[in-house]
Amino acid sequence: MNTTPETDKRAVHLVFLGLLTAMFASSLDQTILGTALPTIVGELNGVNHMLWVTTAYILAATIMMPIYGKLGDLIGRKSLFIFALDLFLVGSIIGGLSPAMNWLIAGRAVQGLGGGGLMILSQAIIADVIPARDRGRYMGIMGGVFAISSVLGPILGGWFTEGIGWRWAFWINIPLAIISIAAAWAFLRIPKREMPEGTKLDVAGMVTMAIAVTSIVLVTSWGGTEYDWSSPTILGLIALAIVASLAFIEVERRAVEPIIPLHLFKNKNFNLATAAGLFIAIAMFGAVAYLPTYLQMVNGLSATNAGLLMLPMMAGVLLTSIATGFLASKTGRYKWMPIASTLVVAGAMVLLSTMQPDTSTLVFSIYLFIFGFGLGLGAQILVLIVQNTFPNAIVGTATAANNFFREIGASLGAAIVGALFTSRLTALLTERMPVEAMQGGFSQNSLTPAAVAELPAPIKDVIVSSYNDSLAPVFLYLLPLMLFATIILFFIKEEPLATSIDGQVAHALADNADQEAAQLSREAGSATPIGFSGTSAMDSGTPTELGQADTPTSN
Repeated sequence: MNTTPETDKRAVHLVFLGLLTAMFASSLDQTILGTALPTIVGELNGVNHMLWVTTAYILAATIMMPIYGKLGDLIGRKSLFIFALDLFLVGSIIGGLSPAMNWLIAGRAVQGLGGGGLMILSQAIIADVIPARDRGRYMGIMGGVFAISSVLGPILGGWFTEGIGWRWAFWINIPLAIISIAAAWAFLRIPKREMPEGTKLDVAGMVTMAIAVTSIVLVTSWGGTEYDWSSPTILGLIALAIVASLAFIEVERRAVEPIIPLHLFKNKNFNLATAAGLFIAIAMFGAVAYLPTYLQMVNGLSATNAGLLMLPMMAGVLLTSIATGFLASKTGRYKWMPIASTLVVAGAMVLLSTMQPDTSTLVFSIYLFIFGFGLGLGAQILVLIVQNTFPNAIVGTATAANNFFREIGASLGAAIVGALFTSRLTALLTERMPVEAMQGGFSQNSLTPAAVAELPAPIKDVIVSSYNDSLAPVFLYLLPLMLFATIILFFIKEEPLATSIDGQVAHALADNADQEAAQLSREAGSATPIGFSGTSAMDSGTPTELGQADTPTSN
Protein backbone atom coordinates (compact mmCIF):
# COMPACT_ATOMS: atom_id res chain seq x y z
CA MET A 1 0.00 0.00 0.00
CA ASN A 2 1.33 3.42 -0.94
CA THR A 3 -0.69 6.52 -0.26
CA THR A 4 0.10 10.19 -0.57
CA PRO A 5 -1.10 13.15 1.47
CA GLU A 6 -3.37 14.06 -1.47
CA THR A 7 -5.18 10.71 -1.48
CA ASP A 8 -5.38 10.78 2.32
CA LYS A 9 -6.90 14.24 2.15
CA ARG A 10 -9.30 13.26 -0.62
CA ALA A 11 -10.59 10.26 1.34
CA VAL A 12 -11.16 12.38 4.44
CA HIS A 13 -12.92 15.10 2.44
CA LEU A 14 -15.31 12.66 0.80
CA VAL A 15 -16.19 11.05 4.13
CA PHE A 16 -16.51 14.47 5.76
CA LEU A 17 -18.85 15.70 3.03
CA GLY A 18 -21.26 12.83 3.73
CA LEU A 19 -21.11 13.46 7.49
CA LEU A 20 -21.80 17.18 7.05
CA THR A 21 -24.80 16.46 4.84
CA ALA A 22 -26.24 14.05 7.42
CA MET A 23 -25.66 16.52 10.26
CA PHE A 24 -27.24 19.30 8.23
CA ALA A 25 -30.38 17.23 7.58
CA SER A 26 -30.68 16.14 11.21
CA SER A 27 -30.25 19.58 12.76
CA LEU A 28 -32.39 21.25 10.08
CA ASP A 29 -35.23 18.90 10.97
CA GLN A 30 -35.26 20.06 14.59
CA THR A 31 -36.26 23.60 13.62
CA ILE A 32 -37.80 23.57 10.13
CA LEU A 33 -41.35 22.80 11.29
CA GLY A 34 -41.45 25.64 13.83
CA THR A 35 -42.82 28.27 11.44
CA ALA A 36 -44.83 25.74 9.39
CA LEU A 37 -46.60 24.08 12.32
CA PRO A 38 -49.64 26.38 12.59
CA THR A 39 -50.47 25.74 8.92
CA ILE A 40 -49.77 21.99 9.17
CA VAL A 41 -52.02 21.36 12.17
CA GLY A 42 -54.74 23.50 10.61
CA GLU A 43 -54.74 21.48 7.38
CA LEU A 44 -54.61 18.14 9.21
CA ASN A 45 -57.19 19.22 11.80
CA GLY A 46 -54.94 18.46 14.75
CA VAL A 47 -54.34 21.63 16.77
CA ASN A 48 -54.89 19.67 19.99
CA HIS A 49 -51.99 17.37 19.06
CA MET A 50 -49.60 20.11 17.93
CA LEU A 51 -47.18 19.56 20.82
CA TRP A 52 -46.58 15.93 19.82
CA VAL A 53 -45.14 16.92 16.43
CA THR A 54 -42.13 18.35 18.26
CA THR A 55 -42.16 16.06 21.30
CA ALA A 56 -42.19 12.84 19.23
CA TYR A 57 -38.94 13.80 17.48
CA ILE A 58 -37.15 15.05 20.60
CA LEU A 59 -38.18 12.02 22.62
CA ALA A 60 -37.12 9.45 20.03
CA ALA A 61 -33.83 11.21 19.24
CA THR A 62 -32.81 11.67 22.88
CA ILE A 63 -33.51 8.04 23.79
CA MET A 64 -31.55 6.75 20.78
CA MET A 65 -28.41 8.85 21.33
CA PRO A 66 -26.68 6.66 23.95
CA ILE A 67 -27.91 3.49 22.22
CA TYR A 68 -26.28 4.46 18.93
CA GLY A 69 -23.13 5.51 20.77
CA LYS A 70 -22.76 2.18 22.57
CA LEU A 71 -23.66 0.01 19.58
CA GLY A 72 -21.21 1.94 17.43
CA ASP A 73 -18.40 1.08 19.84
CA LEU A 74 -19.45 -2.59 19.89
CA ILE A 75 -20.19 -3.37 16.22
CA GLY A 76 -18.72 -0.46 14.25
CA ARG A 77 -20.30 2.76 13.04
CA LYS A 78 -20.62 2.54 9.26
CA SER A 79 -23.58 0.14 9.13
CA LEU A 80 -25.27 1.95 12.03
CA PHE A 81 -24.81 5.31 10.30
CA ILE A 82 -26.45 4.02 7.11
CA PHE A 83 -29.24 2.42 9.18
CA ALA A 84 -29.90 5.73 10.96
CA LEU A 85 -30.02 7.52 7.60
CA ASP A 86 -32.47 4.92 6.28
CA LEU A 87 -34.77 5.45 9.26
CA PHE A 88 -34.54 9.21 8.86
CA LEU A 89 -35.39 8.85 5.16
CA VAL A 90 -38.40 6.61 5.87
CA GLY A 91 -39.65 9.00 8.54
CA SER A 92 -39.37 11.92 6.11
CA ILE A 93 -41.41 10.04 3.50
CA ILE A 94 -44.11 9.21 6.06
CA GLY A 95 -44.23 12.83 7.16
CA GLY A 96 -44.37 14.16 3.62
CA LEU A 97 -47.25 11.83 2.67
CA SER A 98 -49.17 12.22 5.95
CA PRO A 99 -52.94 12.34 5.35
CA ALA A 100 -53.72 12.90 9.04
CA MET A 101 -52.14 14.09 12.27
CA ASN A 102 -51.41 10.60 13.63
CA TRP A 103 -49.39 9.79 10.50
CA LEU A 104 -47.43 13.03 10.86
CA ILE A 105 -46.58 12.28 14.49
CA ALA A 106 -45.55 8.72 13.55
CA GLY A 107 -43.31 10.08 10.78
CA ARG A 108 -41.67 12.49 13.21
CA ALA A 109 -41.04 9.66 15.68
CA VAL A 110 -39.38 7.53 12.98
CA GLN A 111 -37.31 10.55 11.94
CA GLY A 112 -36.20 10.93 15.55
CA LEU A 113 -35.20 7.26 15.77
CA GLY A 114 -32.80 7.91 12.89
CA GLY A 115 -31.92 11.52 13.63
CA GLY A 116 -30.74 10.67 17.15
CA GLY A 117 -27.89 8.71 15.60
CA LEU A 118 -26.83 11.11 12.88
CA MET A 119 -25.23 13.74 15.11
CA ILE A 120 -23.67 11.21 17.48
CA LEU A 121 -22.29 8.91 14.80
CA SER A 122 -21.00 11.81 12.68
CA GLN A 123 -18.96 13.11 15.61
CA ALA A 124 -17.74 9.62 16.52
CA ILE A 125 -16.77 8.73 12.94
CA ILE A 126 -14.64 11.88 12.79
CA ALA A 127 -12.89 10.57 15.90
CA ASP A 128 -12.38 7.27 14.05
CA VAL A 129 -10.54 8.84 11.12
CA ILE A 130 -8.99 12.09 12.42
CA PRO A 131 -6.48 12.48 15.28
CA ALA A 132 -7.63 14.83 18.06
CA ARG A 133 -4.89 17.35 17.23
CA ASP A 134 -6.23 17.71 13.65
CA ARG A 135 -9.88 17.19 14.59
CA GLY A 136 -10.50 20.73 15.80
CA ARG A 137 -10.79 22.20 12.30
CA TYR A 138 -13.31 19.54 11.30
CA MET A 139 -15.34 19.89 14.49
CA GLY A 140 -15.35 23.65 13.97
CA ILE A 141 -16.86 23.29 10.52
CA MET A 142 -19.42 20.85 11.94
CA GLY A 143 -20.36 23.47 14.52
CA GLY A 144 -20.79 26.01 11.75
CA VAL A 145 -23.05 23.68 9.77
CA PHE A 146 -25.14 23.06 12.88
CA ALA A 147 -25.51 26.82 13.37
CA ILE A 148 -26.50 27.39 9.74
CA SER A 149 -29.12 24.64 9.73
CA SER A 150 -30.56 25.64 13.11
CA VAL A 151 -31.26 29.18 11.91
CA LEU A 152 -32.04 28.22 8.32
CA GLY A 153 -34.73 25.77 9.51
CA PRO A 154 -37.36 28.35 10.54
CA ILE A 155 -36.63 30.42 7.44
CA LEU A 156 -37.09 27.47 5.08
CA GLY A 157 -40.15 26.31 7.01
CA GLY A 158 -41.82 29.68 6.55
CA TRP A 159 -40.78 29.91 2.90
CA PHE A 160 -42.10 26.44 2.06
CA THR A 161 -45.36 27.11 3.89
CA GLU A 162 -45.96 30.39 2.09
CA GLY A 163 -44.84 28.98 -1.28
CA ILE A 164 -44.59 25.42 -2.58
CA GLY A 165 -46.17 23.84 0.50
CA TRP A 166 -45.20 22.64 3.97
CA ARG A 167 -44.65 19.03 2.82
CA TRP A 168 -41.37 20.20 1.28
CA ALA A 169 -40.08 20.52 4.84
CA PHE A 170 -39.99 16.70 4.65
CA TRP A 171 -39.17 16.22 0.95
CA ILE A 172 -35.96 18.29 1.31
CA ASN A 173 -34.56 15.54 3.54
CA ILE A 174 -34.75 12.89 0.82
CA PRO A 175 -31.90 14.12 -1.44
CA LEU A 176 -29.80 15.01 1.62
CA ALA A 177 -30.23 11.51 3.09
CA ILE A 178 -29.52 9.81 -0.25
CA ILE A 179 -26.30 11.82 -0.71
CA SER A 180 -25.16 10.88 2.81
CA ILE A 181 -25.99 7.18 2.32
CA ALA A 182 -24.11 7.10 -0.99
CA ALA A 183 -21.07 8.86 0.49
CA ALA A 184 -20.96 6.57 3.52
CA TRP A 185 -21.40 3.41 1.45
CA ALA A 186 -18.81 4.36 -1.17
CA PHE A 187 -16.12 6.20 0.77
CA LEU A 188 -16.29 5.31 4.45
CA ARG A 189 -13.82 2.51 5.18
CA ILE A 190 -13.56 1.85 8.89
CA PRO A 191 -13.14 -1.59 10.44
CA LYS A 192 -16.10 -3.71 11.34
CA ARG A 193 -16.14 -4.86 14.91
CA GLU A 194 -17.35 -8.15 16.27
CA MET A 195 -19.02 -8.27 19.67
CA PRO A 196 -17.27 -10.76 21.97
CA GLU A 197 -19.15 -14.03 22.11
CA GLY A 198 -21.68 -14.04 24.91
CA THR A 199 -21.92 -10.24 25.12
CA LYS A 200 -25.41 -9.19 26.22
CA LEU A 201 -26.89 -5.89 25.16
CA ASP A 202 -27.92 -3.66 28.04
CA VAL A 203 -31.67 -4.03 27.45
CA ALA A 204 -32.57 -3.18 31.05
CA GLY A 205 -30.48 -0.03 30.79
CA MET A 206 -32.20 0.95 27.55
CA VAL A 207 -35.66 0.44 29.08
CA THR A 208 -35.02 2.34 32.32
CA MET A 209 -33.24 5.12 30.43
CA ALA A 210 -36.17 5.37 27.98
CA ILE A 211 -38.66 5.64 30.86
CA ALA A 212 -36.57 8.30 32.60
CA VAL A 213 -36.06 10.34 29.42
CA THR A 214 -39.72 10.03 28.41
CA SER A 215 -40.79 11.30 31.83
CA ILE A 216 -38.36 14.23 31.71
CA VAL A 217 -39.32 15.24 28.17
CA LEU A 218 -43.06 14.99 28.95
CA VAL A 219 -42.61 17.09 32.09
CA THR A 220 -40.75 19.75 30.15
CA SER A 221 -43.27 19.63 27.28
CA TRP A 222 -46.50 19.45 29.27
CA GLY A 223 -45.63 21.37 32.43
CA GLY A 224 -47.32 24.79 32.45
CA THR A 225 -48.99 24.17 29.08
CA GLU A 226 -51.10 21.01 28.91
CA TYR A 227 -51.10 20.60 32.70
CA ASP A 228 -50.39 22.79 35.71
CA TRP A 229 -47.01 22.20 37.33
CA SER A 230 -48.79 21.11 40.51
CA SER A 231 -51.14 18.69 38.72
CA PRO A 232 -51.08 14.96 39.59
CA THR A 233 -49.91 14.18 36.04
CA ILE A 234 -46.80 16.36 36.23
CA LEU A 235 -45.98 15.39 39.81
CA GLY A 236 -46.41 11.73 38.88
CA LEU A 237 -44.09 12.10 35.89
CA ILE A 238 -41.47 13.82 38.07
CA ALA A 239 -41.65 10.94 40.56
CA LEU A 240 -41.41 8.41 37.73
CA ALA A 241 -38.37 10.24 36.30
CA ILE A 242 -36.61 10.08 39.67
CA VAL A 243 -37.40 6.39 40.26
CA ALA A 244 -36.45 5.40 36.69
CA SER A 245 -33.20 7.40 36.91
CA LEU A 246 -32.21 5.66 40.15
CA ALA A 247 -33.10 2.29 38.63
CA PHE A 248 -31.02 3.14 35.55
CA ILE A 249 -27.99 3.94 37.68
CA GLU A 250 -28.33 0.63 39.53
CA VAL A 251 -28.73 -1.29 36.26
CA GLU A 252 -25.70 0.41 34.70
CA ARG A 253 -23.63 -0.39 37.78
CA ARG A 254 -24.25 -4.11 37.22
CA ALA A 255 -24.35 -4.29 33.39
CA VAL A 256 -21.46 -5.91 31.49
CA GLU A 257 -21.80 -3.51 28.55
CA PRO A 258 -23.73 -0.50 29.93
CA ILE A 259 -25.00 2.04 27.40
CA ILE A 260 -23.70 4.86 29.64
CA PRO A 261 -20.85 3.31 31.65
CA LEU A 262 -20.59 4.81 35.12
CA HIS A 263 -16.80 4.81 34.88
CA LEU A 264 -17.11 7.76 32.49
CA PHE A 265 -18.08 9.85 35.51
CA LYS A 266 -14.84 9.00 37.28
CA ASN A 267 -13.06 11.23 34.77
CA LYS A 268 -12.89 14.86 35.87
CA ASN A 269 -12.66 16.33 32.36
CA PHE A 270 -15.72 14.37 31.21
CA ASN A 271 -17.77 15.54 34.20
CA LEU A 272 -16.76 19.17 33.83
CA ALA A 273 -17.22 19.33 30.05
CA THR A 274 -20.57 17.53 30.22
CA ALA A 275 -21.87 19.71 33.06
CA ALA A 276 -20.78 22.88 31.26
CA GLY A 277 -22.43 21.66 28.05
CA LEU A 278 -25.67 20.99 29.92
CA PHE A 279 -25.68 24.48 31.47
CA ILE A 280 -24.90 26.11 28.12
CA ALA A 281 -27.72 24.13 26.49
CA ILE A 282 -30.20 25.25 29.15
CA ALA A 283 -29.25 28.87 28.58
CA MET A 284 -28.98 28.66 24.79
CA PHE A 285 -32.14 26.75 23.97
CA GLY A 286 -34.11 28.44 26.74
CA ALA A 287 -33.26 31.87 25.42
CA VAL A 288 -33.37 31.21 21.69
CA ALA A 289 -36.65 29.25 21.81
CA TYR A 290 -38.69 32.34 22.63
CA LEU A 291 -36.86 35.06 20.72
CA PRO A 292 -38.83 34.48 17.45
CA THR A 293 -42.09 34.75 19.44
CA TYR A 294 -40.82 37.96 21.02
CA LEU A 295 -39.97 39.45 17.62
CA GLN A 296 -43.41 38.62 16.24
CA MET A 297 -45.43 39.83 19.21
CA VAL A 298 -43.37 42.87 20.20
CA ASN A 299 -41.95 44.03 16.87
CA GLY A 300 -44.81 42.82 14.68
CA LEU A 301 -42.56 40.81 12.36
CA SER A 302 -43.81 37.92 10.23
CA ALA A 303 -42.65 34.40 11.08
CA THR A 304 -40.24 34.42 8.12
CA ASN A 305 -38.79 37.83 8.99
CA ALA A 306 -38.42 36.82 12.63
CA GLY A 307 -36.40 33.84 11.44
CA LEU A 308 -34.27 36.06 9.20
CA LEU A 309 -33.46 38.31 12.13
CA MET A 310 -31.77 35.32 13.79
CA LEU A 311 -29.14 35.31 11.03
CA PRO A 312 -26.67 37.51 13.00
CA MET A 313 -26.53 34.84 15.69
CA MET A 314 -25.79 32.23 13.04
CA ALA A 315 -23.03 34.43 11.61
CA GLY A 316 -21.42 34.75 15.04
CA VAL A 317 -21.48 30.98 15.64
CA LEU A 318 -20.15 30.24 12.16
CA LEU A 319 -17.25 32.67 12.51
CA THR A 320 -15.97 31.54 15.88
CA SER A 321 -16.68 27.80 15.61
CA ILE A 322 -14.52 27.53 12.49
CA ALA A 323 -11.84 29.90 13.85
CA THR A 324 -11.49 28.15 17.22
CA GLY A 325 -11.43 24.75 15.52
CA PHE A 326 -8.47 25.79 13.41
CA LEU A 327 -6.74 27.44 16.38
CA ALA A 328 -7.11 24.30 18.50
CA SER A 329 -5.58 22.19 15.73
CA LYS A 330 -2.76 24.64 15.05
CA THR A 331 -1.73 25.46 18.62
CA GLY A 332 -2.97 22.48 20.63
CA ARG A 333 -4.33 24.94 23.22
CA TYR A 334 -8.06 24.89 23.81
CA LYS A 335 -8.96 25.31 27.49
CA TRP A 336 -9.44 29.06 27.15
CA MET A 337 -12.06 28.67 24.42
CA PRO A 338 -15.04 27.31 26.42
CA ILE A 339 -14.17 29.67 29.28
CA ALA A 340 -14.26 32.64 26.91
CA SER A 341 -17.46 31.19 25.41
CA THR A 342 -19.40 31.23 28.68
CA LEU A 343 -18.17 34.73 29.55
CA VAL A 344 -19.17 36.20 26.17
CA VAL A 345 -22.57 34.45 26.29
CA ALA A 346 -23.09 35.82 29.80
CA GLY A 347 -22.32 39.32 28.52
CA ALA A 348 -24.75 38.86 25.62
CA MET A 349 -27.46 37.79 28.07
CA VAL A 350 -26.96 40.97 30.05
CA LEU A 351 -27.36 42.96 26.83
CA LEU A 352 -30.49 41.02 25.78
CA SER A 353 -32.04 41.66 29.19
CA THR A 354 -32.06 45.39 28.33
CA MET A 355 -34.36 44.91 25.30
CA GLN A 356 -37.25 47.32 24.95
CA PRO A 357 -40.08 47.55 22.37
CA ASP A 358 -38.29 50.48 20.76
CA THR A 359 -34.88 48.76 20.56
CA SER A 360 -33.67 49.13 16.99
CA THR A 361 -33.22 46.15 14.69
CA LEU A 362 -29.52 47.02 14.35
CA VAL A 363 -28.92 46.97 18.10
CA PHE A 364 -30.87 43.73 18.49
CA SER A 365 -28.84 42.18 15.66
CA ILE A 366 -25.59 43.18 17.39
CA TYR A 367 -26.75 41.55 20.63
CA LEU A 368 -27.59 38.34 18.77
CA PHE A 369 -24.25 38.37 16.95
CA ILE A 370 -22.42 38.62 20.28
CA PHE A 371 -24.57 35.78 21.63
CA GLY A 372 -23.70 33.57 18.64
CA PHE A 373 -20.05 34.66 18.77
CA GLY A 374 -19.87 33.37 22.33
CA LEU A 375 -21.63 30.09 21.59
CA GLY A 376 -19.29 29.32 18.70
CA LEU A 377 -16.20 29.85 20.84
CA GLY A 378 -16.65 26.72 22.90
CA ALA A 379 -19.56 24.43 22.05
CA GLN A 380 -17.68 22.06 19.72
CA ILE A 381 -14.51 22.28 21.83
CA LEU A 382 -16.34 20.63 24.73
CA VAL A 383 -17.01 17.60 22.51
CA LEU A 384 -13.33 17.56 21.51
CA ILE A 385 -12.31 17.59 25.18
CA VAL A 386 -14.53 14.57 25.87
CA GLN A 387 -13.23 12.66 22.86
CA ASN A 388 -9.61 13.42 23.72
CA THR A 389 -10.16 12.03 27.22
CA PHE A 390 -11.03 8.45 26.23
CA PRO A 391 -9.56 5.77 23.93
CA ASN A 392 -11.10 5.23 20.51
CA ALA A 393 -12.79 2.01 21.66
CA ILE A 394 -15.33 3.97 23.75
CA VAL A 395 -15.29 7.35 22.04
CA GLY A 396 -18.78 6.78 20.61
CA THR A 397 -20.22 6.01 24.04
CA ALA A 398 -18.51 9.06 25.58
CA THR A 399 -19.63 11.37 22.75
CA ALA A 400 -23.19 10.06 23.00
CA ALA A 401 -23.29 10.53 26.77
CA ASN A 402 -22.07 14.12 26.42
CA ASN A 403 -24.68 14.90 23.76
CA PHE A 404 -27.37 13.05 25.71
CA PHE A 405 -27.01 15.35 28.71
CA ARG A 406 -26.81 18.36 26.44
CA GLU A 407 -30.14 17.35 24.88
CA ILE A 408 -31.64 16.97 28.35
CA GLY A 409 -30.35 20.47 29.09
CA ALA A 410 -32.04 21.80 25.96
CA SER A 411 -35.38 20.33 27.06
CA LEU A 412 -34.96 21.68 30.58
CA GLY A 413 -33.98 25.10 29.25
CA ALA A 414 -37.06 25.41 27.08
CA ALA A 415 -39.25 24.29 29.99
CA ILE A 416 -37.66 26.58 32.58
CA VAL A 417 -37.78 29.64 30.37
CA GLY A 418 -41.27 28.76 29.17
CA ALA A 419 -42.53 28.47 32.74
CA LEU A 420 -40.94 31.75 33.82
CA PHE A 421 -42.06 33.55 30.68
CA THR A 422 -45.69 32.39 30.64
CA SER A 423 -46.29 32.82 34.38
CA ARG A 424 -44.89 36.34 34.33
CA LEU A 425 -46.80 37.17 31.13
CA THR A 426 -50.09 36.00 32.65
CA ALA A 427 -49.50 38.06 35.79
CA LEU A 428 -48.58 41.23 33.86
CA LEU A 429 -51.49 40.99 31.42
CA THR A 430 -53.92 40.46 34.30
CA GLU A 431 -52.43 43.41 36.16
CA ARG A 432 -52.16 45.85 33.26
CA MET A 433 -55.10 45.06 30.97
CA PRO A 434 -57.91 47.65 31.13
CA VAL A 435 -61.00 46.48 33.01
CA GLU A 436 -63.25 46.97 29.98
CA ALA A 437 -61.05 44.65 27.90
CA MET A 438 -61.20 41.92 30.54
CA GLN A 439 -64.97 42.30 30.80
CA GLY A 440 -65.21 42.12 27.01
CA GLY A 441 -63.93 38.56 27.03
CA PHE A 442 -60.22 39.20 26.37
CA SER A 443 -58.19 35.97 26.34
CA GLN A 444 -54.41 35.82 26.10
CA ASN A 445 -54.68 32.27 24.71
CA SER A 446 -56.14 33.65 21.49
CA LEU A 447 -53.39 36.19 20.86
CA THR A 448 -51.54 35.98 17.56
CA PRO A 449 -49.23 38.53 15.92
CA ALA A 450 -51.92 39.34 13.35
CA ALA A 451 -54.59 39.75 16.05
CA VAL A 452 -52.36 42.02 18.15
CA ALA A 453 -51.71 44.27 15.14
CA GLU A 454 -55.47 44.87 14.77
CA LEU A 455 -56.11 45.77 18.42
CA PRO A 456 -56.70 49.35 19.63
CA ALA A 457 -53.48 51.14 20.58
CA PRO A 458 -54.02 51.11 24.40
CA ILE A 459 -54.59 47.34 24.48
CA LYS A 460 -51.82 46.67 21.97
CA ASP A 461 -49.35 48.69 24.05
CA VAL A 462 -50.22 46.67 27.15
CA ILE A 463 -49.64 43.38 25.32
CA VAL A 464 -46.37 44.52 23.76
CA SER A 465 -44.97 45.87 27.03
CA SER A 466 -46.08 42.73 28.90
CA TYR A 467 -44.34 40.44 26.41
CA ASN A 468 -41.18 42.54 26.63
CA ASP A 469 -41.18 42.73 30.42
CA SER A 470 -41.84 38.98 30.66
CA LEU A 471 -38.98 37.76 28.45
CA ALA A 472 -36.19 40.32 28.91
CA PRO A 473 -35.58 39.60 32.64
CA VAL A 474 -35.38 35.83 31.95
CA PHE A 475 -31.93 36.35 30.43
CA LEU A 476 -30.72 37.61 33.80
CA TYR A 477 -32.29 34.60 35.53
CA LEU A 478 -30.14 32.33 33.35
CA LEU A 479 -26.97 34.33 34.00
CA PRO A 480 -25.89 32.39 37.15
CA LEU A 481 -25.83 29.17 35.11
CA MET A 482 -23.34 30.67 32.67
CA LEU A 483 -21.17 32.04 35.46
CA PHE A 484 -21.19 28.66 37.21
CA ALA A 485 -20.20 27.00 33.92
CA THR A 486 -17.30 29.49 33.66
CA ILE A 487 -16.06 28.57 37.13
CA ILE A 488 -16.11 24.80 36.63
CA LEU A 489 -14.38 25.08 33.24
CA PHE A 490 -11.31 26.53 34.98
CA PHE A 491 -10.82 23.11 36.58
CA ILE A 492 -10.53 21.26 33.26
CA LYS A 493 -7.06 19.83 32.74
CA GLU A 494 -5.70 20.73 29.31
CA GLU A 495 -4.46 17.34 28.13
CA PRO A 496 -2.30 17.32 24.97
CA LEU A 497 -4.42 16.57 21.91
CA ALA A 498 -3.69 13.09 20.54
CA THR A 499 -1.70 13.09 17.29
CA SER A 500 -2.64 9.58 16.14
CA ILE A 501 -5.74 7.46 15.69
CA ASP A 502 -6.47 3.77 15.94
CA GLY A 503 -4.18 2.00 13.52
CA GLN A 504 -6.83 -0.19 11.91
CA VAL A 505 -8.94 2.83 11.10
CA ALA A 506 -5.98 4.63 9.60
CA HIS A 507 -5.12 1.64 7.46
CA ALA A 508 -8.70 1.19 6.24
CA LEU A 509 -9.16 4.83 5.30
CA ALA A 510 -5.83 4.95 3.52
CA ASP A 511 -6.74 1.75 1.69
CA ASN A 512 -9.93 3.41 0.56
CA ALA A 513 -7.92 6.44 -0.56
CA ASP A 514 -5.89 4.20 -2.86
CA GLN A 515 -9.02 2.64 -4.34
CA GLU A 516 -10.71 5.99 -4.93
CA ALA A 517 -7.57 7.51 -6.43
CA ALA A 518 -7.23 4.60 -8.85
CA GLN A 519 -10.89 4.85 -9.85
CA LEU A 520 -10.64 8.60 -10.40
CA SER A 521 -7.54 8.13 -12.51
CA ARG A 522 -9.30 5.62 -14.73
CA GLU A 523 -12.38 7.79 -15.17
CA ALA A 524 -11.02 11.31 -15.33
CA GLY A 525 -7.28 11.28 -15.59
CA SER A 526 -5.87 13.53 -12.93
CA ALA A 527 -9.10 15.43 -12.25
CA THR A 528 -9.80 16.48 -8.68
CA PRO A 529 -13.20 15.67 -7.09
CA ILE A 530 -15.70 18.48 -7.42
CA GLY A 531 -15.89 20.57 -4.27
CA PHE A 532 -12.27 19.95 -3.25
CA SER A 533 -10.33 21.58 -6.04
CA GLY A 534 -7.55 23.94 -5.16
CA THR A 535 -7.16 24.97 -1.53
CA SER A 536 -9.95 23.89 0.80
CA ALA A 537 -10.78 24.71 4.38
CA MET A 538 -8.95 21.59 5.52
CA ASP A 539 -5.92 21.78 3.25
CA SER A 540 -3.76 23.39 5.89
CA GLY A 541 -3.28 20.04 7.58
CA THR A 542 -3.42 16.32 6.88
CA PRO A 543 -4.36 13.74 9.54
CA THR A 544 -1.04 12.78 11.05
CA GLU A 545 -1.20 9.02 10.81
CA LEU A 546 -3.43 8.34 7.82
CA GLY A 547 -1.78 5.88 5.50
CA GLN A 548 1.36 5.75 7.62
CA ALA A 549 0.48 3.23 10.33
CA ASP A 550 1.96 -0.25 10.31
CA THR A 551 -1.13 -2.17 11.39
CA PRO A 552 -2.99 -5.39 10.70
CA THR A 553 -5.40 -5.51 7.79
CA SER A 554 -8.87 -4.18 8.59
CA ASN A 555 -12.13 -5.95 7.96
